[in-house]
Amino acid sequence: MTETSGDLDRQSLRFLWLYALASAGGAVAYVPFLTILLPVRMSELSGGDDVAPLAYAAFAGAVIASLANIAFGWLSDRSGNRKAWIATGLVLCSLLLVSVQATHSLAELIGVIVVWQLALNLMLAPLAAWAGDMVPDRQKGLLGGLLAFSPAAGAAAGALVTWPGLAGADTRLELVALLTIAMVLPVLVTGYDRPMPHLMTRSSELSDAPRPSRGLIGRMWIARLLVQISEAALFAYLLYWFRSIDPSVTDSDTARVFSIVLVAAVPLSLLTGRWSDRTDRPILPLASAAGLSAIGLLVMALSDTLALAMTGYVLFGLVAAVFLALHSAQTLRVLPRPETRGRDLGLFNLTNTTPSLIMPLLTLGLVPGFGFDGLWLVLAGLALMACLLLATARRAA
Repeated sequence: MTETSGDLDRQSLRFLWLYALASAGGAVAYVPFLTILLPVRMSELSGGDDVAPLAYAAFAGAVIASLANIAFGWLSDRSGNRKAWIATGLVLCSLLLVSVQATHSLAELIGVIVVWQLALNLMLAPLAAWAGDMVPDRQKGLLGGLLAFSPAAGAAAGALVTWPGLAGADTRLELVALLTIAMVLPVLVTGYDRPMPHLMTRSSELSDAPRPSRGLIGRMWIARLLVQISEAALFAYLLYWFRSIDPSVTDSDTARVFSIVLVAAVPLSLLTGRWSDRTDRPILPLASAAGLSAIGLLVMALSDTLALAMTGYVLFGLVAAVFLALHSAQTLRVLPRPETRGRDLGLFNLTNTTPSLIMPLLTLGLVPGFGFDGLWLVLAGLALMACLLLATARRAA
């Protein structure tokens, strides 16, 4: 049975699923470490006084990650070989992760974290750009839906490696490294990547083809930044806010709600992504998700009971997860130059790292005087701005 021309213009489902597994492996590489294992190790080395060192490590990590993602994306553009960069980064970040257990001082630990961030982005930057090289626009929605597995996998890995009795403090790091390798390696070794030469045609050869406008690219960047600020604030302060409404809420309750939302977002992202592929309307789901996230934040701001608060958060969490997953894939559609795809994705990655620097300032400026209600109202306004930016965008120049 031969492949039709329509089949040749579509990437194999095998590659898409293995790529989604690798992307989830990228999340597994850093989510359990940064959210659970690093704070524990830092507390051990500092004797309990770990707030300031953790803040310094987070700041340094965000800066290094931002610069490294741009640099390694650009280098993978120049080399034309994404797989080699991904494989090298996979090996180095796994070795450095395991080496954390051998640190004996905070200075050593922060030094390892900085180098680990370099290695991590050596893997993540070309991995993100590789999807743009291999997945045509008609499957970008499906790709976005599959990328929704990544945050869920990161959260699940954190729960797995900290399962009572499964692994000791040191072997947890080794377990994270092994999980990462097991998830990323298959697409590098056995993933059949059907060539898509039209996705690699240089921009100088596309002078007659309609290209996305700079205005759309800018709107996509700003919209993601606005939604990511809200996501970062909820990630950091969700437990504190729930407890301000009902002091009986535990960290386990919050983690369970958080996990349920991430898991439920996967099928919703897949359905929405497939719909956007079939109708060729890539921006509408993004604008709709941003608008619904604003409604969720508004419900949170007006909540005076735990049930209403959780309803608002579940709405926000679901649609924000859909937005971020689909946005990651549709960004590949609007970037104008295939020859600088990795570098440009690194610039878009600033929308993931910058909120961790903005969010604390926003929180300190609002919560003491206006409470969490005031913060949620401001964040609802930012999400609404993201919705309007995308809803009024033109797809091409």
